[in-house]
Amino acid sequence: MSSATKKIGEIQGLRALAALLVLLFHAKFLPGGFIGVDIFYVISGFLITGLLLKELSISGRISLRAFYLRRSKRLLPASFLVLFVTAIVSWLLLPPISRGSIGRDLIATTLYVSNYLFAWWQNDYQNLNAIPSPFIHYWSLAVEEQFYLFWPLFIIALAKLKSSRKFLFGFWSVTVITFALGVWLTVIAPIWAFYSLPTRAWELSIGALIALLPRLQNQNRVVALFGMLGLLISTFWFSETTVFPGFYALLPVLGTAALLSSIGNWPNSIQWLATNKISLWLGKISYPLYLWHWPILVLPIAFLSRDLQVWERIAALLVTVLFADLTNRFVEEPLRVKVVSPSRLIKFVGFAMIVSTLLGLGIVKTTTSAILVDGKQVTLASIEARPTPYDNGCHLNYHESISPLCEFGKLDANKTVVLYGDSHAVQWFPALEKLANEKGFKLITLTKSACPSIEVVRASVGAFQMSNCASWRKSALNRIAEAKPDLIVLSSFEHFIPAGDPGRVEQWWATGSKKTFQILQPMSPKLIYLLDTPLPERNIPDCLASTRADKCLANSQIGLPQVADFQIIDPAKWLCDITCPAVVRGNVAYRDASHISVATSLELSDQLWLALLDQGFSL
Repeated sequence: MSSATKKIGEIQGLRALAALLVLLFHAKFLPGGFIGVDIFYVISGFLITGLLLKELSISGRISLRAFYLRRSKRLLPASFLVLFVTAIVSWLLLPPISRGSIGRDLIATTLYVSNYLFAWWQNDYQNLNAIPSPFIHYWSLAVEEQFYLFWPLFIIALAKLKSSRKFLFGFWSVTVITFALGVWLTVIAPIWAFYSLPTRAWELSIGALIALLPRLQNQNRVVALFGMLGLLISTFWFSETTVFPGFYALLPVLGTAALLSSIGNWPNSIQWLATNKISLWLGKISYPLYLWHWPILVLPIAFLSRDLQVWERIAALLVTVLFADLTNRFVEEPLRVKVVSPSRLIKFVGFAMIVSTLLGLGIVKTTTSAILVDGKQVTLASIEARPTPYDNGCHLNYHESISPLCEFGKLDANKTVVLYGDSHAVQWFPALEKLANEKGFKLITLTKSACPSIEVVRASVGAFQMSNCASWRKSALNRIAEAKPDLIVLSSFEHFIPAGDPGRVEQWWATGSKKTFQILQPMSPKLIYLLDTPLPERNIPDCLASTRADKCLANSQIGLPQVADFQIIDPAKWLCDITCPAVVRGNVAYRDASHISVATSLELSDQLWLALLDQGFSL
């Protein structure tokens, strides 16, 4: 095997590894498999920069037209094939009320701006429980395509400079600036840090630096071993609760860079793993593997209204491999050897983008805005309406930490009630506001998404770490001390995972609740903890739109009631008998997969008032 062939084979093996990691992560078999995207980025930066610098050294110029046409021919046919198939299957399988988001996502994906759409969408905590978009995995391709748009222009601009170190300075500048931006945004806006090109560009420019500097290449086997060790640690140590990208992204990125810098000198064991026939084949089909895997995994979940069992996930991965091989065989390979004129390629790309955009608009047009509940048409807007604090700025989102002064009800009343907690506290705002107006007390709200009122250490939901929860609690407690309320009502989502120690959840909650009680006790004579509402198994409006109401049930087993010392109110008895139905007294019980609807909150106001009186609160 020649040295060049050997290096190509090892890069294909790295591609295979990256694709497999992502597939196994999304199939819930590998906790840190999401680093496969980072591996892809470093490889892409290495290969693309190497090609551009080689063209520049040979011809003295870079043909942007030829570069973009090559990228389009390589990436777009398979991409559009998967887009079209996924869009049509989604339209057939998903409930009509979900079609608007499917069409919107298709259009954004077609235009390669889906990363920013998904960042905006997921930055709203309320959208985390929606049906996962079958196009969401295209976010990483959008980042890569955006990089391809500006990187050749950047290299051309650098080439015009006279300094002998112009490329080194330019590449390092991109690396340092975008890495620093990524670390900063991971703390204050983790969703945007995850999805944005300006916070991910350093991963591609690390690969570019390997391509630029010959002295970084041809490293020995020890470097390769350290690189593989970095990838292994990342794969099995990282999880959805890892603060990412941030500093943690250095481990898989530098691990991949170490492997690329020692290409051709890998230890025999690593080389065999990368260049055996199966790895080379998987590397060859890695792109369609990535394209197909997510819709094949997620659409059955949406259709079946449940998670896939282990054997079903394995079957989905096997189907993914089959589809990827067919796509490579009948789309990618024929196009790779076929000479396509630039004009025909441009026409194809333009036509495909127009058709895809029109398909997205057509899907949006078929969206229904109402569902049938107890024989009545109920609009989706009324079901998904959110409590007032979301709209007037009183309920804080991710990046905010200072609660404004928000008062409701009878503002000059002798009695003051504080509602304190996260979105599972603010779901009771409609009921408490109604009571404040009817009974004549002042209501103050202090709420923030994904930050429980209980003093748990840096709680997390999935991958999203709320670093400013402590700051918000400090601000909220100062407001409570100033207000001197007669009653504090606390409530929180009870499925948070205390950071760093998910195995001791109950202990953390018990300790945190005791600490919170001790802090609040001097501030108010009455402290009541409103236990969390039962958690639905899926998004209730989507479920009602696609099946019978008796198939849309919530879990009557409540999360974590370890709230020491507080007086307790359990709302589950108002929502559940033996089971927790989706429709309660003619109202859709939940507006998503987590929060009770405004109508339900209002309907339960009388029960809440009686419970408060029963706990000793009086006017």
